[in-house]
Amino acid sequence: MHYADYKTILSPKNGMNIYRGCSHGCIYCDSRSVCYQMKHDFEDVEVKRNAAEILEEQLKRKRRPCMIGTGAMCDPYTPLEEELRLTRQCIEAIERHGFGLAIQTKSARILRDLDILTAINERTKCVVQMTLTTYDEELCRMIEPNVSSTAERFAALEVFRDAGIPTVVWLTPILPFINDTEENLRGILDYCVRAKVKGVICFGFGVTLREGNREYFYSKLDERFPDMKQRYIRAFGDSYECSSPNQSRLWSIFTEECRKHGIICNANEVFSYLNEFPQKERQISLFDEW
Repeated sequence: MHYADYKTILSPKNGMNIYRGCSHGCIYCDSRSVCYQMKHDFEDVEVKRNAAEILEEQLKRKRRPCMIGTGAMCDPYTPLEEELRLTRQCIEAIERHGFGLAIQTKSARILRDLDILTAINERTKCVVQMTLTTYDEELCRMIEPNVSSTAERFAALEVFRDAGIPTVVWLTPILPFINDTEENLRGILDYCVRAKVKGVICFGFGVTLREGNREYFYSKLDERFPDMKQRYIRAFGDSYECSSPNQSRLWSIFTEECRKHGIICNANEVFSYLNEFPQKERQISLFDEW
């Protein structure tokens, strides 16, 4: 871990990352890619020391409230958050200024902040996004070794369901020849149905690999899935998109089950929902004309 001071934290589309880097150890993580120009080791997490203060100032300068997103690049609930509480400070600022929140994580640590997430949702809108990729717990530990188990993440989704906070699941990536099975898909979708998630984001069944991300992924395949790297090389070469040979069948199951249970499965529709800030109805004044 190391600290850095920043001059800004919100992107032009109102997204932010409070930490830069991650210790979750997910073998497929795209954020390791060289194109993101991270100048330090990925596990040496950079802490944006003044994140809360910068966010406070940027929110004050905005002309109108909107949805603020966090966690798309680096998880806001790494183990460091337990002590540093920067994520909590930031979401407290979001609530204080009347903004909405769309927060994404793989960690059940988010339950620590249930109180402030509930307050945001009661005032404007809060959506919790949780990534689920692997139903089998033993396999999950091989693919996502340092995060909450899939069962723990599902339990967190149930807590948010009962608290009236809407949730979205990211069903991505699905690794060819590893977890691209009907059993895995149906297990995750069963969790989604039981948790009454609003939507599921899925870009197809496969994984993307590019410089930085590919090398780490292949090294972990060698450690945990003997001969699997060679299978990937034979199947995909240097392709960026590595699609499951079961793609067509899995996509049919995915869309059919989501539609059956009223879950939004069109990614563009889910993103529109995440970005939509609720407009409160204007209260009628005694001086309004009838």
